[in-house]
Amino acid sequence: MIHVDVPVDPSSPEAQEWLRDELARPEYQAAKPTWFDLASKAVQDWLASLFQGPGGDAGPVLLLVVVLIVAGLIVTAFLVFGRPRINRRSSLERRALFGSDAIRSAAELRASAERAARSGDWVTAVEEQFRAIAAGLDERTLVLVSPGTTATEFSQRAADAVPAERDALRQAARSFDEVRYLDRPGTESAYQQLVALDQRLQGARVALPAVTA
Repeated sequence: MIHVDVPVDPSSPEAQEWLRDELARPEYQAAKPTWFDLASKAVQDWLASLFQGPGGDAGPVLLLVVVLIVAGLIVTAFLVFGRPRINRRSSLERRALFGSDAIRSAAELRASAERAARSGDWVTAVEEQFRAIAAGLDERTLVLVSPGTTATEFSQRAADAVPAERDALRQAARSFDEVRYLDRPGTESAYQQLVALDQRLQGARVALPAVTA
């Protein structure tokens, strides 16, 4: 077997010059990491250090980051959309009430009742004001008023929510039925009683359902 010595001494200046020339070739230069690669690696290392707790557990830090992100989204939603309305029905959920085909809000019904009262049409004033009472409680989700609900049924449900107004609610339903179904003439007194009841109900405290063991 013929042994051939390698004619290169790695420690010689000539070998070092060969190595520098080799590394200077384009294919080696193209493989060198760019400044963007170095920056990305630094950011990745920094993020990894954030998610590592003292014992190497990322759980507590990860949970804190998630909580902060969720809190930020909630604050952003409040700033963009404002405070959500609670216990209010949307306009799409409004219902026609007690024989009326029109679907109107409580405020619209109150305005209609007031216009009828100014013109001396007490029948319409009583009807519209009673509907305004029902619509107001329905919009606040205190009393559910379905299309087939009668005035008497509404007054009973409303009395359960506001027991202090039970007698006034019963009288209000009677006044509505008299002008609507019995062809009785409405009166200014009946209308004013309904207006006063409506105002009291808007600020009344609602009875909470009893808790059974």
